[in-house]
Amino acid sequence: MTKVAIVEDNKTTREGLETIVNLSADFRCVGTCATAEEALKVLPKLEPELVLMDIQLPNMSGVDCVARLKELLPGVKAIMVTVYEDPDRIFRALRAGASGYLLKRSTPEEVLHAMSEVQLGGGAMSGEIARKVIGYFREQTTASTEVDELTPREREVLELVVHGLSNKEICERLSVTVAAVRFHLKHIYQKLHVHSRTEAALKFRPAK
Repeated sequence: MTKVAIVEDNKTTREGLETIVNLSADFRCVGTCATAEEALKVLPKLEPELVLMDIQLPNMSGVDCVARLKELLPGVKAIMVTVYEDPDRIFRALRAGASGYLLKRSTPEEVLHAMSEVQLGGGAMSGEIARKVIGYFREQTTASTEVDELTPREREVLELVVHGLSNKEICERLSVTVAAVRFHLKHIYQKLHVHSRTEAALKFRPAK
């Protein structure tokens, strides 16, 4: 069972997320915090494997908290849960080490699916968030020499990742096994020098 922590200053939202987490047989909430400062003191002792992090916290932001938290707990994974859809906020959160970015209006099923994807080594982004990331990075420079090393199949897999498809959806789209998708992702990570599908997506720019 995966240990989960929640960092959210709104009591109602915090309790709602805690309920969603504890309704699943695969996850257990081990602690909740209302501020980034509290999280940095409490969470290292609780050693959660996954954190649901609000981006707009009082004083220190959720983005900065994730960056600091990953220094204290290198193996922890974080999903930003927020009302904001601004591409710059999305970019900063992912660059800080977040494994995914979900809107607060996401359904309980979407939250649990995102958590499962992240625990399996994937990234969590709703379709609308993925489209914003694509639009943002089409205007940014790309590590072209690294991307050029990808095989045609690896590029195909990565393009679907960028569009927000899960491993299962990719295998159905390409008519391959989930194991094959994971095999390709492993090689993509190695070639792009990244550690997650989210980081890989940030380095890739689909053809215009």
